[in-house]
Amino acid sequence: DTFLFITLTWNFCNIFAIFAFATCGGYSGQLRVSVDCINKSDSNLSIGINFAYPFRLNRVEFDVPMCEGRRQERLYLIGDFSSSAEFFVTIAVFSFLYSLLATVVYIFFQNKYRENNRGPLIDFIVMVVFSFMWLVSSSAWAKGLSDVKAATDPDEVVLLMSACKVQTNKCSSVYGPRWSGLNTSVVFGYLNFVLWAGNIWFVFKETGWHKGDDASEGRGKMKSLQK
Repeated sequence: DTFLFITLTWNFCNIFAIFAFATCGGYSGQLRVSVDCINKSDSNLSIGINFAYPFRLNRVEFDVPMCEGRRQERLYLIGDFSSSAEFFVTIAVFSFLYSLLATVVYIFFQNKYRENNRGPLIDFIVMVVFSFMWLVSSSAWAKGLSDVKAATDPDEVVLLMSACKVQTNKCSSVYGPRWSGLNTSVVFGYLNFVLWAGNIWFVFKETGWHKGDDASEGRGKMKSLQK
């Protein structure tokens, strides 16, 4: 039954959208580096740098020793990747809201939904739009995530520190951020695209366009039988 299948699909759209924006929008990470000065009293072997969604890294500040007495310098990470992250989360939120509304309409207002064929046509158009937006936002966020990883690589971050440009000082990575959550968000983004795009055909079957084709095909068969 197409109606039951579409209703189940809307429920999956809800779940996948929640996972997409939760794994991206709820992320916070940390990297840690060390600066070992030739004068050990100036060293800091555990410098924690925290960052989070929406990944405006150029606003993330941290203090590091300059290995010149007690002097410290304030540095910032490089890059602002908020546009792709916020775009991705926005599509996920609107996708969730629409699929939730569609589920309610399908279950409780089925007669009105089919009235004048308006409901299926709106669904079909929205399906096409959201499929495209999921593909675009997931691709943009995949690229954005790749850039975030590069900008928060501890081995790259130590290159920003003036003390690390002096050979007698030793700078190293303690540990880097964990990316499993954000990698999962990209996967769910593309899964949402597949889910929405795959549902287009089933929604199209509910529209007057498809039913009109079926009716004209049926009339053609009747005429051929009469001949």
